[in-house]
Amino acid sequence: METLKDDLGRYLDGLNDALLWKLDGLGEYDLRRPLTPTGTNLLGLVKHVAGVEAGYLGEVFDRPFPERYPWMEDDAEDNADMWATAEESAEWITDLFGRVRAHCSATIAALDLDAEGYVPWWGEQNRHVTLGRILVHVTTEVARHAGHADIVREKIDGASGLRPSAMNLPTGDGEWWGRYTDRLERVAREVAAPTR
Repeated sequence: METLKDDLGRYLDGLNDALLWKLDGLGEYDLRRPLTPTGTNLLGLVKHVAGVEAGYLGEVFDRPFPERYPWMEDDAEDNADMWATAEESAEWITDLFGRVRAHCSATIAALDLDAEGYVPWWGEQNRHVTLGRILVHVTTEVARHAGHADIVREKIDGASGLRPSAMNLPTGDGEWWGRYTDRLERVAREVAAPTR
């Protein structure tokens, strides 16, 4: 019988898989290029999530991830974890993410949901946490970034959906999607138009 901890771990794994899937088939340029005014890019999202998971499912429970990088330090340059440097290849980032995921899985397996941890970067009143609370927090954070990745990937080549085996979208072709988005644009303009 599955437990709540099993469910939370499975959802986190699924979101991590979805995030990685958004990188499939793309070259270094498309993986790195900023596609929003704040520079959101696919490889940066994976790098950021690796750091988030290493911190919350490592350091917080006195099980630090054994590797340290400048972008994981308190004095790191702003947004250093949100993009890959020229020296950080896509393969290196995804390998790091795999190692972080293995470390996090070991933490989840080793601890009960009520295991206590300490988040030094949170406010004093909220620093004392449980594994259950952190699993919800991290899963929510990864879901947010997987959603960012879905939109960024769609901007690159139109690929979208939940996962290859379950796109979770209508099966319309390019013409169908064109009519659909044109309709949404018309409705938006109608609603925004001043009334007489």
